[in-house]
Amino acid sequence: MKQLNENFRSAHRRPRLRLLAVLMSLAALNAGAALAAELGEDVQGLLAHARAQNPELALMRAEAQAAQQRVEPAGALPDPVLRMELMNVTNKGNDAGFNLLPSKVGETQYTLMQMLPWPGKRDLRRGVAQADMRQAEARTSAAWTELGMRIKTLYARYYQAAGNERLTREILDLMKQVEQIAQARYAGGLAMQQDSIRAQLEQTAMRSELIMFDSEKRQVRARLNALLAREAAAALAEPRALRPLPAAGALEIGALAQRARANNPQLQAEQARLRGAETNRDLVLRNRYPDFTVGLMPTQMGSRIASWGLMVEVNIPLQQSTRRSQEAEAQAMVTAARARSENLAHQLTGDLGENLAMLAAARSNESLVTTQTLPQSETGLRSAMAAYENGRLDFTALLEAQRQIRKARQDQLKAQVEAQLRLAEIERIVGEDL
Repeated sequence: MKQLNENFRSAHRRPRLRLLAVLMSLAALNAGAALAAELGEDVQGLLAHARAQNPELALMRAEAQAAQQRVEPAGALPDPVLRMELMNVTNKGNDAGFNLLPSKVGETQYTLMQMLPWPGKRDLRRGVAQADMRQAEARTSAAWTELGMRIKTLYARYYQAAGNERLTREILDLMKQVEQIAQARYAGGLAMQQDSIRAQLEQTAMRSELIMFDSEKRQVRARLNALLAREAAAALAEPRALRPLPAAGALEIGALAQRARANNPQLQAEQARLRGAETNRDLVLRNRYPDFTVGLMPTQMGSRIASWGLMVEVNIPLQQSTRRSQEAEAQAMVTAARARSENLAHQLTGDLGENLAMLAAARSNESLVTTQTLPQSETGLRSAMAAYENGRLDFTALLEAQRQIRKARQDQLKAQVEAQLRLAEIERIVGEDL
């Protein structure tokens, strides 16, 4: 009886356990979907995901780590060399015959040698490797700023496509109301059927634009997902809001130019290249002086060390024409690196000024549309709808009023997005977020 009761309870417990497992699986799926849906709501989430997942950035980090590991070996001494020489292996003059054992030949000479570069060469080689390391690190930072700029730009485009889609749907709802007014007036003999048909044609055109905006959103999502190392069709949430723009006082060109010279990773990479070229030039000049090899030479006879010797080897730098050519090449590389760095600094300053001017123009356009054009268009549309409904305005004027408010809202959105594009470019030039 006890076993039957236990079996009965176990049989009733299994469905509950299966139900609990199903509910937990559904909860996990819903949590994953919610997490995926949150990605895309704001640009900061996209940037954080890209910093952790983008393969190009991971590649640049690995290259920087590899360059860092080359610093220590660059300044290290070469490995010592051990040489063993067997003398009189035929044992001529002795009773023994041919032998290759050190204790069974005439004598065995051991030579332990260590090459010693001219003082200062090791430090210069380490300096060249350190410059390469800093250049690799700066290239990694440059890759991140470029990636961040592209994500910020695409997010602004994504926001613009979604905003245009929302605006078109709102205007589409408005045109449905206009169509109803036109049909009511036509039914009452107060307007022609042509008004209703034109309202329907306007709605059809808007539905065609909705298809275009949806396609644009899909394209931008695919490009964003590629930067995020995700599947092209992976879901992204609807963009929630654009980043706030910095205050006008924080966009002074002189201060931003100084920050760009100090923080721009491309400029830092070129400056590291210049330091590496200068250090390499000093190393080439130091090659005028010889390197040394010192050695210790014990000599074995039988099973004992019979004598000790010391040796010094010096390479003689006689090929002066070759060295002069190498020195001229190293100096030319320094000149080229310095010119490249200066040219990039001037180019960045010019790009900074251009983008600041475009940002100021976008902010002025947005302010003009927000404070004047948009309120005027809204007032005009309300007046036109009331006048058409009362028979004091023709349908063409009503359509024109609708198009004006639509254009005003699109211009406002376009100016906001243009300001975000300019801000992303300025932050790339400065090398940090503003």
